[in-house]
Amino acid sequence: MKILLVEDDVDAAGFVRRGLMEVGHTVDHAASGRDGLMLAAGESYDVIILDRMLPQLDGLAITRTVRASGVKTPILLLTALGGIDDRVEGLEAGGDDYLVKPFAFAELLARVHALSRRPPPQDVQTVLRVGDLEMDLLSRTVTRAGRRLELQPREFRLLEYLMRNAGRVVTRTMLLEHVWEFHFDPKTNIVETHVSRLRAKVDRGFGADLIQTVRGSGYILRAPA
Repeated sequence: MKILLVEDDVDAAGFVRRGLMEVGHTVDHAASGRDGLMLAAGESYDVIILDRMLPQLDGLAITRTVRASGVKTPILLLTALGGIDDRVEGLEAGGDDYLVKPFAFAELLARVHALSRRPPPQDVQTVLRVGDLEMDLLSRTVTRAGRRLELQPREFRLLEYLMRNAGRVVTRTMLLEHVWEFHFDPKTNIVETHVSRLRAKVDRGFGADLIQTVRGSGYILRAPA
């Protein structure tokens, strides 16, 4: 693996760098926050080992900056600050793991290898679109053809599930489990009632119906051909 080590303590950096190289890794070392940021943002690495307390620019600032610029390389933060709040702050800044000094090299190596095995992060989808229907999952808003639709919380969850499964038939049982979190049949027409209300808001007054009944199977949401 190609690893970036950002550590200003000469002895600690030498110890970690030698240990990583002895097991076959390539290690670039930066002794200041500014140099570390330049390498993290400009080079490609498998893992970044980042001391929290650095001259010129601290580890949290580096982490926030590289995450804001789209760098998704796993980051292992090293620190002498062992409090829970400190660890939480590091993770919320965008760090992937946290190791408190002093540490055993075997543990650092195990954490580095664990980070390298993680699948690459996927971009989080925040907007769903089917035809002229759009759902913003962050602002919790829904529009169709640019017109705002006012949905109740349960209607929003129902539509979200239909949109995430656009083009596929979803059954009544699937809706009960994923929208209402029922793992049994309540023997009511709760699904049919909510689908009817949702249709009135999503389809009424527009040129084509998006929500369709598949007789004997369930429902399907799809854009008109």
